[in-house]
Amino acid sequence: MPPTPSDELARQVTGLFAAINRRYAQESEAAAGTHELTPLQAKALLAAEQPVPMRRIAEHLHAEPSNVTAIIDRLEARGLVERRPDPGDRRVKLVAATPAGRTVVTDLRTRMPFAGSPLAPLSEDQRESLRELLQLILEG
Repeated sequence: MPPTPSDELARQVTGLFAAINRRYAQESEAAAGTHELTPLQAKALLAAEQPVPMRRIAEHLHAEPSNVTAIIDRLEARGLVERRPDPGDRRVKLVAATPAGRTVVTDLRTRMPFAGSPLAPLSEDQRESLRELLQLILEG
């Protein structure tokens, strides 16, 4: 039985999701690789450009905090981030990029124009519509 127009449209949309993901991953991997970082390490470093709690980095990476600890440990060993107490709550540790880390962040942003802002071609209304449509897909 030949595919229906709806099946063909679904295939095209799914293919576009895959192409976007592939482009994002390739660009991220190439940029991170220039600094001998994994894509997750680069994403964590980008998230720590300003001091941020480890919990927020975990949310940004969609990862468990225990996994993020190992990532931050590696970045810290390379001198790209530092841990410091949160002045508002001494129990919380903030992760912040060091001057060397901020230099790497600047270079990563330059090397990742698509991954850094994949929705740039869309207007605010289009972004909101896309978010709503993607939420419908996930909820369905």
